[in-house]
Amino acid sequence: MKYRRLGRSGLKVSEISLGSWLTYGKSVEDNVAAKTIHKAYELGINFFDSANVYERGEGERVLSAALREYERESYVITTKAFWPMGDGPNDHGLSRKHVTEQLHASLKRMKLDYVDVFYCHRYDPETPVDETLRVIDDLIRQGKILYAGVSEWSAAQIEEAVGVADKYLLDRIVVNQPQYNMFHRYIESEVIPVSEKYGIGQVVFSPLAQGILSGKYHANQVPEDSRAANQSINRFITGMLNEEVLSKVEKLKEIAKELDTTLPTLALAWILRQSNVSSALIGASRPSQVEENVKAIDLHISADIHEKIETILA
Repeated sequence: MKYRRLGRSGLKVSEISLGSWLTYGKSVEDNVAAKTIHKAYELGINFFDSANVYERGEGERVLSAALREYERESYVITTKAFWPMGDGPNDHGLSRKHVTEQLHASLKRMKLDYVDVFYCHRYDPETPVDETLRVIDDLIRQGKILYAGVSEWSAAQIEEAVGVADKYLLDRIVVNQPQYNMFHRYIESEVIPVSEKYGIGQVVFSPLAQGILSGKYHANQVPEDSRAANQSINRFITGMLNEEVLSKVEKLKEIAKELDTTLPTLALAWILRQSNVSSALIGASRPSQVEENVKAIDLHISADIHEKIETILA
């Protein structure tokens, strides 16, 4: 495994990280999830991602239970807050009340004294940014959070957070977690430049475009064991199952074949070419998927190959 710093911080995380969205606590049996997490750890992955809203805490429970047999200082674990966890008026958002209560609930579920990274799962227009950053700073000072992060914040929102933190001498955010893959590249124009300016790293989710870049989808054909076949999550995928996208996937598969590798490995290596990316966050439902994905750290994409890929994606 290879490791990169998380933004400007001194924390080093594996280039490939393992998440629990749409997998652990629901669609994957707990024993299979544990084997997958153990395989990731054995391969050198030290960065594990979850959130309170993933199956209402079940994702956190399964992930932390599987990691419990390892030394706590040997892995980095995350959680998040923003999305509703109840029907009450204060059961969502980034208020001092909600952030405090949700962090403590997450720590209780995971049986941990602290989390390494706490993410603001989205931007909350109803709560002042200084209120959110101050409560996170308080929790950092209490030793319950080590690093602050955000997820899917715009460049302007990130810049606002940095300005507020500096004004009130609060801990700065060091990481942003956006969607990023060959078919979703919006962060390249503004988010990455602003993040580089302030020393904020990207930990990108959906690097395989929810499985589209696995290469297993074909026109009018959805494998029975695929995410697109799962009615509860296929809304994230079916919009991309069109002729234009699938045609590009077939051309990308030819490039992967030219490099004697697989399309998922190529897609992950393409992401890791970005120096501002600290880690690519994969979702794996079985150990073999992790074994395949980690091969991306050793795949070099030459300038010629990169140009070919850009021509296809244009």
